[in-house]
Amino acid sequence: MTETQCRWGILSTANISRKNWKAIRLSGNGRVAGVASRAADSAERFIDECQAEVPFPERPEAYASYQSILESDQIDAVYIPLPTGLRKEWVIKAANAKKHVLIEKPLADSVDDALEMVQACRSNGVQMMDGVMFDHSDRVAAIQRQLADGAIGQVRRVQAHFSFAGDETFRNENIRTDPTLERHGCLGDLGWYCIRFILWANQFETPTHVSGRIVTPIHRPGAEEFVPGEFIGELVFASGATAGFFCSFFTENQQLAVVSGDKGYLSVEDYVLPFYDSKTNWKVHRNELEIDNCRWNFRPRVESFHSDEYHSGEANAPEVKMVRTFAEMAAGRENGERFAERSIQTQRILDGCLESALSDGALRSLK
Repeated sequence: MTETQCRWGILSTANISRKNWKAIRLSGNGRVAGVASRAADSAERFIDECQAEVPFPERPEAYASYQSILESDQIDAVYIPLPTGLRKEWVIKAANAKKHVLIEKPLADSVDDALEMVQACRSNGVQMMDGVMFDHSDRVAAIQRQLADGAIGQVRRVQAHFSFAGDETFRNENIRTDPTLERHGCLGDLGWYCIRFILWANQFETPTHVSGRIVTPIHRPGAEEFVPGEFIGELVFASGATAGFFCSFFTENQQLAVVSGDKGYLSVEDYVLPFYDSKTNWKVHRNELEIDNCRWNFRPRVESFHSDEYHSGEANAPEVKMVRTFAEMAAGRENGERFAERSIQTQRILDGCLESALSDGALRSLK
C-alpha cells in the first residue's frame, strides 16, 4: 500500500469489472494498477475501452495471466469476478500472495469451501469481502436502525424478491446457467442479495431453520446437471420472525423488499440497484381501517424517507463506498472481520436452502 492509494488488480475482464473500475476511479483512495486475462491482448482491449470512458492518469498494466498479477509487487488488492466454480483456487492463491481480496458472490460452491477461503485470508493477514454493494449504502443502515428502534413494531415477516427475465440465449449460454461453474444458478446470483437483505432486517440474527424449492430448473443443452432458474426460500428465526424470498431468471425486473411488523410495514422497491437518477428511497406504512356504520375505508398512512445516495456512477454510490471501505481495510484503518462473518453466514443459509430444495423441501436446521 502507498500512504493514500490502494493499488488494485482485476482478475478477468468480466462485464461487472467495468462497474468496479469506475467505482475505484471515484473512490479517492484507490486506482486500478493492472488487469489480468488469459491473454494479454484481451486485457489490453479491456483497459483501452475502460480508459476511453473512465481514465486513470496512469494507464493500468495488462497481465497475460492471473498468476502474473498476483506475483506483482505493484498490486495491493485484487478484485476477483471469476465464476464461483473457479473462485476458491484463485482466492487462496491471492491470499498466499498476500493480496487483499474482493470477490463476487456467492462466496463459494459450499460453506466448507468458503470457510477454507476465509481461513486462507486470515492466515495470511489479508482482508476479504464479498461484492454486495448495498451492504455499504447509507439506506440499508438507516433502515436497520429504524427497524431496531421499532418503526414498525416487532418484525414478524420479511419478503424479498429479485428477478430479471433472461432470454433463451441467456438460459442456454450465459455462465450463470452453467452447472459446472455456477451450480447455484439464480439462487447464487440473485438469492444471495435476498438473503443478505433479510439478515439486515433481522439485525443479522442467524435463522434456526431454512427450506427451499426449485420452481423452474434450467437444463442447458449438453449439460448433465441443471441449475435453479426460479427459487423460493423460507427462513425461520428464534425471535418469532419468518422470511421468504423469490429469485428468478424468468420473471421481469423486480427488486422489491417488504418488512412487516405488528405496527406497520416498510417497503423498498429498489433495494439492490437503486433506480436511475433518484435518491435512495423507502417507505413506512401504517395503514388504518376506519369503520363508520356501513362505511368501511382502508386509509393509507405512509411516510417516505431517503438518503443522499444516488444511482450508479456517482461518487457516493454504494459500489464506490464498497471499494473505498475495502481500501481502508487493506490499509489497516478499518476492521473488516464483520464482512467475512457476514459472507459465511449468507453462504450457510444459501447452502441450507439448496440442500432442502434438492431433497424433500422440508425445513433444515442450521444449528
